Amino acid sequence: MYRYASSSNQSQFRSDRPLTNDEIARYAPSVLASEAHESRGERYSFIPTIQVLDGLRDNGFQPYEVRQTRVRDASKREHTKHVVRLRHPDAVSTQDEVPEIILLNSHDGSSSYQLLAGFFRFVCSNGLIAGDVLNDVRVRHSGNVVDNVIEGSFTVLENVETAAARIEQYKATELTPHEQHAFAAAALQLRWEPEETPIIPAKVLQPRRWEDRSDSLWTTFNRVQENLLQGGLRGRSQTGRRTTTRAVQGVTENVRLNRGLWTLADQLARIKAGEEPALAA
Repeated sequence: MYRYASSSNQSQFRSDRPLTNDEIARYAPSVLASEAHESRGERYSFIPTIQVLDGLRDNGFQPYEVRQTRVRDASKREHTKHVVRLRHPDAVSTQDEVPEIILLNSHDGSSSYQLLAGFFRFVCSNGLIAGDVLNDVRVRHSGNVVDNVIEGSFTVLENVETAAARIEQYKATELTPHEQHAFAAAALQLRWEPEETPIIPAKVLQPRRWEDRSDSLWTTFNRVQENLLQGGLRGRSQTGRRTTTRAVQGVTENVRLNRGLWTLADQLARIKAGEEPALAA
């Protein structure tokens, strides 16, 4: 069994069983906001996330993780951007990872309802997000939001097999040491400017468990993703002082890095297979 929460400000929580509303309220209170932030005007249609979540629960989707953005403005803590990761019993899982639906929203105008495909990897408790393999589903704060989000969730669930097939390709793709180094170097630039990078590519390639000691694209991707997002790597600042990388806590940055890493992996898989890399939209 596993349960974990962020150690500071308690902005993230995950469990091996569906979360209760009390747990959600403790770690991501913005999910249960009862009104929009005062900055929203009359044209803003307030549809509480918990209402949408209850609708998803009625359709079989259960929440297993919540996260919300840390904000300095205390008045926005109950309305800020948040993420709920959900599973459905119809989702086909393997022994190693299970598909998830990722619901993003806010009540301060920083985000519409957004649905993405993701995977939870049991061996390392990593929550992955499928980059540009699938199109996002976005629902504005107007009209029949609850039904539109539920419909969008089933759309993502149906299409998640596309991402699952890509994972199998990643697992079957072997990388040379030079290719792994190139992947890690590109990944570092997703988070830092080249002149500000405090660590070398070899640092993010270090495995944290025996299961990741292989040369496949899948394990390379997971090693880099975990090290980049969870932090704790020792390096040096621009001034030469010893430093330790911090974990990525913000919702927006977490999603951006996750999707960027997935896109890097997908492009490399295409190249290794002799295919043309997908062009950015």
